Amino acid sequence: MIVPTVSIPEKAMSSTESTLEGVPRIPTHIAIIMDGNGRWAQQRGQPRMAGHRAGTENIRSIVSECDQIGIRYLTIYAFSTENWNRPTLEVQGLMQILGDFIDRETKNLHAQQVRLRHLGRLNGLSPRLRRKVQHALDLTQHNTGLTLAVAFNYGGRADIVDATRELISAGVRPEDVDEQMISDHLYTRGMPDPDIVIRTSGERRISNFLIWQAAYSEYWFTPVLWPDFRAEHIHQAIRDYGRRERRFGGLSEQS
Repeated sequence: MIVPTVSIPEKAMSSTESTLEGVPRIPTHIAIIMDGNGRWAQQRGQPRMAGHRAGTENIRSIVSECDQIGIRYLTIYAFSTENWNRPTLEVQGLMQILGDFIDRETKNLHAQQVRLRHLGRLNGLSPRLRRKVQHALDLTQHNTGLTLAVAFNYGGRADIVDATRELISAGVRPEDVDEQMISDHLYTRGMPDPDIVIRTSGERRISNFLIWQAAYSEYWFTPVLWPDFRAEHIHQAIRDYGRRERRFGGLSEQS
């Protein structure tokens, strides 16, 4: 969902610095598959929507922590093209949560120089919700801080299909199509590919998320359910990422 960064107290800042001290490489772009809201609620005997609300509220601290660390791009997977298959009341509730967050937090985001990006299709959303999303995008488009990309009504396959349709509509010849041209027509155009993809809740699959962009991303899985995911877990993922050698199909330096 669309959320703000918030100020971090001085103690938290020094904790971040000490926790990541000595890490040789900080990712530029982190992408997160936020999973486990329903199970979090079930464990507490609460309805699924309570889990979605708790998960949405948790995004505040994660966005804030990434901003403090110096992450330039954060992409969160909020609602997939397949999520429309969920019960109607749950889908309606998720749309309501998105609208509520836009109403409450857009000004805050703008004040903290966070730039919002929407990844996905706007069709399927009500006209009123589409107007809210577009207003938030327009308001923050020139901000120079962290870019928060919200994948809402997003699917990796749909992303590639839409890019292909744009190329065909533009009359591009088949022999002129290359990887960069496709990348330039994806929802993420202008953004670097994610360095690391994090998935919470213990599941180990990518669920149609950034399947083009994450071709050479590092993956990090944690059993922690999304509403319980904290700054310490982001630090764990970054430390692990910093120890890995990214070869992009080549040989290791030792080899």
